Amino acid sequence: MASSDPSSDSAAAAAGSESNGALAPAIPAAVPERRKVALITGITGQDGSYLTEFLLRKGYEVHGLIRRSSNFNTARLDHIYVDPHNSAKARMKLHYADLSDASSLRRWVDSLVPDEVYNLAAQSHVAVSFEIPDYTGDVVGTGSLRLLEAVRSSSASSGKPIRYYQAGSSEMFGSTPPPQSESSPFHPRSPYAAAKVAAHWYTVNYREAYGLFACNGILFNHESPRRGENFVTRKITRAVGRIHVGLQTKLFLGNLSAARDWGFAGDYVEAMWLMLQQEEPGDYVVATEESHTVQEFLEAAFGYVGLDWKEHVVIDKRYFRPAEVDSLKGDSSKARKLLGWKPKVGFKELVKMMVDQDVELAKREKVLVDAGYIDAQQQP
Repeated sequence: MASSDPSSDSAAAAAGSESNGALAPAIPAAVPERRKVALITGITGQDGSYLTEFLLRKGYEVHGLIRRSSNFNTARLDHIYVDPHNSAKARMKLHYADLSDASSLRRWVDSLVPDEVYNLAAQSHVAVSFEIPDYTGDVVGTGSLRLLEAVRSSSASSGKPIRYYQAGSSEMFGSTPPPQSESSPFHPRSPYAAAKVAAHWYTVNYREAYGLFACNGILFNHESPRRGENFVTRKITRAVGRIHVGLQTKLFLGNLSAARDWGFAGDYVEAMWLMLQQEEPGDYVVATEESHTVQEFLEAAFGYVGLDWKEHVVIDKRYFRPAEVDSLKGDSSKARKLLGWKPKVGFKELVKMMVDQDVELAKREKVLVDAGYIDAQQQP
């Protein structure tokens, strides 16, 4: 009969080893490998959701800082959210904080002591930044300074180096002629862009003054089906879907000749991560190196479903900016050479990806309209 006493089993094993003339070597207990910890501001946004997915696939534990709101704004994360009570599976956790509140930033950086911090949070709508310039400057510019100081202070007190990524923007180049690279001068043309320039130089300053491993990613326009509906690319594809199923007839836009370097957000988050895996910190332009006008985007999106954009688009002067940025086209040769990064999704594939989702979304919306649950005439 087998003994039910673990100590008896151990004694028997020891006796057996001695009878063979030598003690069996002790087998050390396996030490589970520590997961890397990432802290993301702006985790509920387009880039934050793709970065979270990417880091989870890499085995990270991900923490996100979110602002308190009376409405849930975590829709982009719903498919990967696990209740924190399920501790064995919940590798993404959300915490309340705000870039306008230095104490909340310091508290979470101190308590989590992350390996990497990704600052993606911003009031990121260029046109809206003209309407709320003070708030934009505080959150985008000074907010990055607050977070940098929290990282510096926490790293100094804990003795653990923390790597920091600052999300820059091609809007910082403004009226600088294309192609724009890391050495091109900044000439911001909006409160948003000016605040991003401040955040960029705060990051460089903390890198040079304190030896912080801090990188600026100067990302050119990056889109996806998760893009906010008030950004021009998603505004277009959303309208294409609704027009295609008969829920809308007109689309109101501003400057159609503005040219942008559009890529896929899912590709760009890999570049963010790669920057923080290098031996030395640096600043990198991330771009497709192709430029297309808003009109070209219209032609691709409407043409994909067999529609003529000219029959539906109306120019509305209210959508023109006080100071326009005519043309942005990135030179990402540094990122391609040093990071080994390159975009995987091309312009036409990106447009099709966005239109496909918004056509399906419009079809579901039409079911509710036909059933009388919502009004089809919310837009002309």
